[in-house]
Amino acid sequence: MDDRITLRFMAAPQDAAAGGVTVAAGRVLEWIDKAGYACAVGWSSSYCVTAYVGNVHFTRPIASGEIIEAHARIIHTGRTSMQVLVTVESADVRSRDFAPATHCILVFVAVDDAGRPQAVPPWSPTSSSDRMLNARAEERLAPRRAIRDAMQQQTYSESGTTPQTVFRFLAAPGDANWGGNAHGGTVMRWIDEAAFACAAGWTSASAVAVYSGGIHFYRPIRIGHIVEVAARLIHTGPQSMHIAIHVRSGSPETPQALELTTQCMSVFVDLDAASGRSRPVPALPLVSDEDRRLDAHALDLIRLRAGLEALPLASAPVPA
Repeated sequence: MDDRITLRFMAAPQDAAAGGVTVAAGRVLEWIDKAGYACAVGWSSSYCVTAYVGNVHFTRPIASGEIIEAHARIIHTGRTSMQVLVTVESADVRSRDFAPATHCILVFVAVDDAGRPQAVPPWSPTSSSDRMLNARAEERLAPRRAIRDAMQQQTYSESGTTPQTVFRFLAAPGDANWGGNAHGGTVMRWIDEAAFACAAGWTSASAVAVYSGGIHFYRPIRIGHIVEVAARLIHTGPQSMHIAIHVRSGSPETPQALELTTQCMSVFVDLDAASGRSRPVPALPLVSDEDRRLDAHALDLIRLRAGLEALPLASAPVPA
C-alpha cells in the first residue's frame, strides 16, 4: 500500500473563471478532491466518501495552460477515516518551475458495498516530516468539531436581510462518481460558483475566492435529485466578504423537503486586475437581529481558525 500519490495534467481553457484568465477556485477544489480520493482509495483499498475539506487558502492564481501537480499524502488515520494533505502546484509549461498555489486537509471515510463505514489500515509516521504533519492533523480534530458545531447551531431564515444567491438545478448523470452520487469535487465547484455570484453582486465580477473552509459533507447527492445551493453574505471586512453556503437536495417528487447535504464558509476579495491587489469592500449593513448574529458568527469562526498551528506550507491569513 502506498500512502501518497501525484496527479499531473494541464489546466485547460474550460477551467478558467468568469474573467477567462485564471483557473476558477471551484475547479481547483475539484482537483483537490480527486487527488485526495485517489490517495484514500489507494490506502484503504475500498470506495471512499469525502467527509470534510478544511482551510483551503488560494495563495496564488493558476493560469490556463499551466502544468498542474496535485500531491496527496496520508497524514493521519482513525478507525474508518483518513486525513489527507493535498498540495496543488503549478508551473509554466516551458520552465517547469513549480510553485505552490494552495493546500488543505481532507477527511475521507472508507465504506463497504452497503455504504457502511469500514476499518482502514492504520498509518504510522516514519519520518520527522510525517510526525509533524500527523501532530498537526491530530491537533485539528477538536477545533474542527468546534467549528462544525458552531456552524450547525446557526439558523438562516427570511429574517436575514443580507444579499443571497440561490441556484437550483438537477444533479446530472455527468456529475456522478463511482458510487453513483455527485462527486464531492463537483459539489465544491457548485459551492464556489454560487459564492462567486453572491460576492460579485456585492462588489464586481472581479471577485475571487481566497479561502474556503469548514466544508462538511453530511449526506450524498443522488443523480436526478434537485440541488439547491444557497450562498449568503454574512460579514464584510475592509477588503473581504465572508459568505456562508448551504447545499440541500432531495427528490423532485418532494421539492419542498430538501435535506442539508453540505455547508461551508468562503472568503472573497474584489481584485484589481491592474495592481493585483484587493480593493475596499462596501460595509455590509446589519439590519436585523439575524444579520448581527451571523456577523458575530463569522468573527467567531475567524477566531477559532486563528488558533490552529500552520501546516508546513506558508498560507495567507483569512481576511477579517
